[in-house]
Amino acid sequence: MAPKPLDSVKGLRAAGNQSFRNGQFAEAAALYSRALQVLQAQGSLDPEEESVLYSNRAACHLKDGNCTDCVKDSTSALALTPFAMKPLLRRASAYEALEKYSLAYVDYRTVQQIDNSVTSALEGITRMTRALMDSYGPEWRLKLPSIPLVPVSAQKRWDSLPLENHREATKSKSRDTTTAKNRVPSTEDVERARVLKEEGNELVKKGNHKEAVDKYSESLSLSDLESATYSNRALCYLVLKQYKEAVKDCTEALRLDGKNVKAFYRRAQAYKALKDYKSSLADISSLLHIEPRNGPAQKLQREVNQSLN
Repeated sequence: MAPKPLDSVKGLRAAGNQSFRNGQFAEAAALYSRALQVLQAQGSLDPEEESVLYSNRAACHLKDGNCTDCVKDSTSALALTPFAMKPLLRRASAYEALEKYSLAYVDYRTVQQIDNSVTSALEGITRMTRALMDSYGPEWRLKLPSIPLVPVSAQKRWDSLPLENHREATKSKSRDTTTAKNRVPSTEDVERARVLKEEGNELVKKGNHKEAVDKYSESLSLSDLESATYSNRALCYLVLKQYKEAVKDCTEALRLDGKNVKAFYRRAQAYKALKDYKSSLADISSLLHIEPRNGPAQKLQREVNQSLN
């Protein structure tokens, strides 16, 4: 197949892609700029192509640490193709590097609406939540700009794209926009969720674990940002011998807080009950890396090793 001519938009874009893969980010940015000039001279009849070129150049700026220009190019890309995931993720990363955490949070949340399985977005939301809480305290949500509601058409559009166009994502088969994971809870929701969690905690103290599960579930339906709510419900599931549910909740807790010691311990207990001893030991090892002198974890480790032997 004949190579694409370097004076064509496709040829310049292909050359830019190759330079980017080679780590030559400044050269790639220059090639994307030339492609944009050619496209715009033609009357810019292809807004998606123009959007991709802006997004690709934004990636070059991000790699070179030029976060201000990354934001500009990502914004230009999104003006042409709203709710495109790559420029959203790139702009979020640039905002984060510029310590504009509220703006980064909005972009990460927008990506989550498009596809709630994008790991980089989920991790970004967790980091931004912590940063904003550190800066503003419990009222941090009041400092957020409005978060756009992604239309269903924009969500579905990504299902038909080839994998190369969104490698940051893994496919999400479920798109239930009514769940807490796909919407941003209001301040009232967060406060109500906190109250419900406390009510669940009181029920646990009284030994009413089934009722506590209901309280925690209701809390999570309003706001799913509390790692402790998941790990608390996991405790109830352990007592009720619903070990698979306990594993799921601990996994969610750890997604929100990778150092949640209780979640590691409870998931290790659940894995032990399910006779998945290797997974149990892995969790205990992670826990002991955080707290080397954790007595209950050391005891559980001995018990699991005995079961293995």
